[in-house]
Amino acid sequence: MKRREFLGGAGAVGTMGLASGLSVPALLSGVSRAYAAGDDIPVGLLFSLTGAVAVVEHTLHDAALMAIEEINAAGGVHGKPLRAIIEDPASDPATYADRARRLMIRDKCVSVFGSYTSSSRQAVLPIAEQRNNLYWYPTLYEGRECSRNIMYGGAVPNQQQDILLPWLVKNFGKKFYMLGNNYVYPKEENNYCRILLNELGGEVVHEEYMPMGHSDFSSVINRIRAQQPDVIFSTLVGDSDVAFARQYHASELDPAKMPVVSLTRSEVEVRAIGGEAAAGHFSSAPYFMGHDTAENQRFVENYKSRFGGDQVTHFVSEAAYFQVYQFKAALEALDPANISPAAIRDAAVGMTMKAPQGEIEIDENLHTHLWPKVGQWQSDGQAKIILQSETRVVPAPYAAYPGQECTGKGLVKT
Repeated sequence: MKRREFLGGAGAVGTMGLASGLSVPALLSGVSRAYAAGDDIPVGLLFSLTGAVAVVEHTLHDAALMAIEEINAAGGVHGKPLRAIIEDPASDPATYADRARRLMIRDKCVSVFGSYTSSSRQAVLPIAEQRNNLYWYPTLYEGRECSRNIMYGGAVPNQQQDILLPWLVKNFGKKFYMLGNNYVYPKEENNYCRILLNELGGEVVHEEYMPMGHSDFSSVINRIRAQQPDVIFSTLVGDSDVAFARQYHASELDPAKMPVVSLTRSEVEVRAIGGEAAAGHFSSAPYFMGHDTAENQRFVENYKSRFGGDQVTHFVSEAAYFQVYQFKAALEALDPANISPAAIRDAAVGMTMKAPQGEIEIDENLHTHLWPKVGQWQSDGQAKIILQSETRVVPAPYAAYPGQECTGKGLVKT
């Protein structure tokens, strides 16, 4: 793939509002190199534009690039434009690592934004740590990670399930059927779900995992009929989620009595499933496209005006967008002569910002305080928000592992 550079030109004025009175830590002393010494500020975009995960990652790329365009149209940062250096890792973890190294070493990017899957993030993590650079990761993930070089924008298990599980048990019952793809994220989410269910007096009647891309769920549906759970707790992703949703609908199971409740299904998957087949089921996420705030209205309108009126925003593209604005805010807090990834990280901690989902904050553990919501999918492909947290929820990436905690000093064992 040819590599190209993008200098943001005309675009809408930035839509994110910073909270006043930000407290910025003192700048690191003895910064060895100013990353933004030239006429612009180089940043890397490392989202797959080809390959298996491109269907999702191209939307993250678009949202991040839109934020860069908006920032540049409003005058850049310290009078300098952000220069997006774009690489296509082609959905291959080894290529993510190679391209991240190129962006951080050859292109001297002060930060890199990228990834959807945990495997790609984990491929980049040692590169970011070796180079003491920053990798901004927008996706929900399983927790159990504590790097000082990853900026985590997505939800960890407690930020999706703590609000969700009590509501499900109260409204549908205590018998859960767990269904996911066979990799680390579904298993860790299910591990946390079991902990909460035990506290609520619930039970798991069956648990199974399918290979990535699995598409024949006839035997699964037969087992569901036999078990008669109250809730189907799903961590299926991508094509598997689409196939299962369609086959559930064709089987004439009733979401009013036995809903599929997903931690991963967003507006992107629902568009592929079809509104009629998705209607009545639920997802838990910090953001839905229909969330009613001025910031979200501008975000959705700008996104549609750039990429087409039939396009949708979702909880990962929203994070890919707001993370660029978090980066901008940290840069603005620094002396332009002393910009480095470590200084950006330290300046970002504790900052609050009005994102489309609500006011967010970067925690000392570099995860993000988010606004959990539960949405019920409608036949028009949008989610009706039926439950949301009254406050921001603090990220606890080791919530399922007592005695371990991610802090500003790294992983601490007590």
